[in-house]
Amino acid sequence: MNAPATDDILRMRAFDDAPELAPYQDQPPQMPAGVVGKNGYLHLGFARRGTRTALIDVAQRPPLLAQQALYYDEGMPDLPHVMIICTAGGVLQGDRQTIEIALATGAEAHVTTQSATKIQEMDANFAAQVQDIALGDNAYLEYLPDPVIPYRNARFITRTRVRVPLSATLLYSEILMPGRTHHRSGERFEYALFSSTIRAERPDGAALCTEKFVVEPLRRDLREVAVMGQFDVFANVLLFAPPEHVEPIFAETPAQFDRAAGWASGATRLPNGAGLAYKVVGIEREMVQSKVRDFSWRVRRQVKGAAVAPHFQWR
Repeated sequence: MNAPATDDILRMRAFDDAPELAPYQDQPPQMPAGVVGKNGYLHLGFARRGTRTALIDVAQRPPLLAQQALYYDEGMPDLPHVMIICTAGGVLQGDRQTIEIALATGAEAHVTTQSATKIQEMDANFAAQVQDIALGDNAYLEYLPDPVIPYRNARFITRTRVRVPLSATLLYSEILMPGRTHHRSGERFEYALFSSTIRAERPDGAALCTEKFVVEPLRRDLREVAVMGQFDVFANVLLFAPPEHVEPIFAETPAQFDRAAGWASGATRLPNGAGLAYKVVGIEREMVQSKVRDFSWRVRRQVKGAAVAPHFQWR
C-alpha cells in the first residue's frame, strides 16, 4: 500500500527551508533523488482490542517495512513491539523516507528498529526523513530506535512532528554515533551533516516546543569542550507526559558525570509544561544506551506502574 503522490510532494518540500542543505543540491548520477525505490513510506496504526493493543493498520513501500507486532515484554505482556526494517541495508544518497505512527485513544506501543540506521557514504545530494507521530488521549508510546551511524561524508536531515494530548505519554529517543568507530583506522566525526528538528504540539495545533540541532563536523571541530569534548556518542531523549508523572521522574534524574566510566547526563524541563529533555554523552555506545534504557524504565514504572523485564543483549 502506497502513500498518495500528493503527500510525497509535500514531504519532499519539507526541507525547502533548511539552509544547511544548500551545498548538497546536486543530483546523484545513479538515480535522481526520491524516485521509485528511494522514497520509502511506512504507516503504523495502533488501537485497543480488549486488554491488548493491536497493530491494526500498516501501509508500507520499500525500502521501509514492518512485520507483525510481537508480545514478548514480560513487564507489559499486552504491549506490542514493532520493528521498523530497511531492506536497502542503509540510507543512501537521494533517499527520501517517511514514517508515520498513530495511536488511538488508550493504545500502547513500543516501536524500534531492527538494527542501527546506517547513513551510507555520499558524494552527491543528501538523504532525508520525515516522521509524524500522533497520539490519542491516554495513549502511551515508547519510540526508541537503535543508534544512527553516519558514514564518511554522509548528509542526513530528519524532521519530526509530534502531536500529543495532555493525558498521553510519548518517550522519544535518538542516539547519534560518531561514525564507524572500528572501520579501518576509525571514522569518527567524518560525516558532513546531521540535522534533526523535532516540533511538538497539542492536537489542536497549540505549540509546545521545537528543538533543532545541526551537526557539521567537517566545518567545526566537535572535540571542543562546549560541544562533544572527549565524548563520541550523543543521545537525545524527549519525554512528553502529564505533569503528575513528569515531576517525579525529573526528581529521580539528577545531572551526573562519571569521568572514569566515560559518560555524563542530565535532564531539564521542556517549556509549556510539555515534559522533559534528557541528554546523555559518552565514549562508548553501550554505556549511552544503558543510560537511555534506565531512563525509559523510570518512565515506564512511573507512568504505567509496570515491572521492567531484564534486558537481553541481543536487543
